[in-house]
Amino acid sequence: MVVGGSSKLLKALNEAAALGFLLDRGRLTRAELKQLTGLSKPTVSEAVRRLTEAGLVVVAGEETGRPGPNAEVYAVDADAAYAVAISVRDTAGSGAPSVTAALHDLRGERRGRIARPVDFTRTDPVAAVGETIDALCAAADVGRGPVAHVHLAVAGAFDPRDRVIHHVDVPGWSRPGLVDDLARAAGAPVEIDNDVNLAARAERAHGAARGAGAFALLWLGAGGLGLAIDLGDGRLLRGARGGAGEVGYIPMGTGDFHALVGPEAVAALAAEHGAGSAAYLGALAERITPGLAAVVAILDPPLVVLGGETGRAGGAPLAEAVAKAMARAAPLETAVVASTVDDDAPLLGAADAAVLAVRETLLRSTRAPSDR
Repeated sequence: MVVGGSSKLLKALNEAAALGFLLDRGRLTRAELKQLTGLSKPTVSEAVRRLTEAGLVVVAGEETGRPGPNAEVYAVDADAAYAVAISVRDTAGSGAPSVTAALHDLRGERRGRIARPVDFTRTDPVAAVGETIDALCAAADVGRGPVAHVHLAVAGAFDPRDRVIHHVDVPGWSRPGLVDDLARAAGAPVEIDNDVNLAARAERAHGAARGAGAFALLWLGAGGLGLAIDLGDGRLLRGARGGAGEVGYIPMGTGDFHALVGPEAVAALAAEHGAGSAAYLGALAERITPGLAAVVAILDPPLVVLGGETGRAGGAPLAEAVAKAMARAAPLETAVVASTVDDDAPLLGAADAAVLAVRETLLRSTRAPSDR
């Protein structure tokens, strides 16, 4: 029994090693897998055979132009599992999409995307998510069965202790038991994360924070303010209850930071000075500075990225204006840049997280001994 169990475990680990390199590198021959894994040629061949029979790996072509017979090139089966990302916003009455969703395959390629308005005063979140996944799979022309993970971006703080979303303005999303109900409706594990944290994930992978160490993302969005704190290498400061980064509540004299640079205040500034004008950018920078100076004084990040609709619209000129205002007001020097993610950043971050979760689940299942 011990010998048999050890043999099965060894085979599972070999399969996981081969699958891991195929997920990371894309397309590989058995010779390349042998070199990368350090396994023998027969062991690699057996691992590839078992992964192919399990529906995780396919022959993607042949390598020609070398002495000897053509070598088969292997790749993960993109349709073996799908990841779904969903971004939820409170856009009631605006006519704008309140739910945006994307489906990605195992290789990380986006296979479909939809955006739809949902009135959450009339529609339960569980029904909305289930219908969104159905519509997304239909738009991508794929079955729902392989959906293996759903990652939701929500403007709120998810507390893992009570599994409840706090500080969320979208109706119905703060009720106890919702996350477990969503998982049952989705037929797959569901993970919830703050939208600004996911935007920071996208900024590190695809935007202005690529190659940076620690950084802070100040989100100046149409739905409000937020702050994500990346401690380096993608590790995020979440707080004891998932509420780190709620900078809108920072007291500012007679009001708070939200009163200074929230969407209503920004709209009033744009009406007064003209959106995009030098006067508007200067006035907005002066309003951003007190709250950002408090963040910098506490965290001392080497880089601050301005994101969200307001940050993206202001672009480099707004970042430069904020940097100048910060140099006068803040005790610590910090670089300030504009976001360069030209997609829906929370949705993109959720998609990255969902694809990674699906791959990690597959690798864990592959490492476990089976009867194959």
